[in-house]
Amino acid sequence: MTTVGKRTALTPRHLTRTAERLSFIYLERCTIHRDANAITAEDADGTTHIPSATIGTLLLGPGTRITHQAMSVLGETGAGVVWVGEHGVRYYAGGRALSRSAALLEAQATRWANMRSRLAVARAMYRLRFPDEDPDGLTRQQLLGREGDRVKDCYRTQAARTGVRWLGRKYTPGDFTSGDPVNQAITAAAQCMYGIAHAVVTSLGCSPGLGFVHSGHELSFVLDIADLYKTEIGIPLAFDIAAEADEDVGPRTRRALRDRINDTGLLNRCVNDIKHLLLPNDTSRSRHSDEDRVTLQTDGGHEVAAGRNYGDADEAVIW
Repeated sequence: MTTVGKRTALTPRHLTRTAERLSFIYLERCTIHRDANAITAEDADGTTHIPSATIGTLLLGPGTRITHQAMSVLGETGAGVVWVGEHGVRYYAGGRALSRSAALLEAQATRWANMRSRLAVARAMYRLRFPDEDPDGLTRQQLLGREGDRVKDCYRTQAARTGVRWLGRKYTPGDFTSGDPVNQAITAAAQCMYGIAHAVVTSLGCSPGLGFVHSGHELSFVLDIADLYKTEIGIPLAFDIAAEADEDVGPRTRRALRDRINDTGLLNRCVNDIKHLLLPNDTSRSRHSDEDRVTLQTDGGHEVAAGRNYGDADEAVIW
């Protein structure tokens, strides 16, 4: 992969596919502005230019200031923007969807609105997380029970692997430092993953709020997607960080997670997983995000061309 500084400049309309973007970029103690189609980060050491269309999620750490023009170009290129506090990461705002088609959003709404298909997607999510188990026929309660057992097993396995003392999952909302180092690392990894998953979900034009496992929250689907990679990436990495040292757990976790995501190609996998979950039988999934086509709905589930006046069926005219 080419470095950010060597990539060619892109216009806001030349939107890079989600899978080809950097997972996230973390900035702190700087002023962020716009220079043409790049954002600039200015601090005491100088100014760094970053092509806006290469960013998946921009993490704004303590001491950052961002201008209206910078937010404008980030919004045009569909980058997610996350404000990062001292105690973790919180997804605060995002840009436009990179997709031109509503196919994924419509598929998500259709599968969510039917209780049977909603459960089918939940089972498919469980199968992605734990491919050695068959969730067919399981009720929601049984899925939740098995998921809880698998996560507990993951904590115990990682504690044994790394030698980190594990006393259970403890997190007090709003008080990041209340947990021990491994709990802080787990929280930091989870919150970064929520931001990344939110950026992918919105870039594909899906609804963050229509979840299949989680429910009732504006980010239900984001939590669903982020959890797909919890036991494979987030938890093992958190134990690795906690085993190294007790200091600066949050920043070290973010940097390690960023590298792990780039090394494993997780963004591309995340995009493919969402398309598989929402359009499992569609062999042409790859084209849905590239279409720029508007149609009108008519009877029988059919669609007709937009831009025409259908007031007189015998003499339709273009608007």
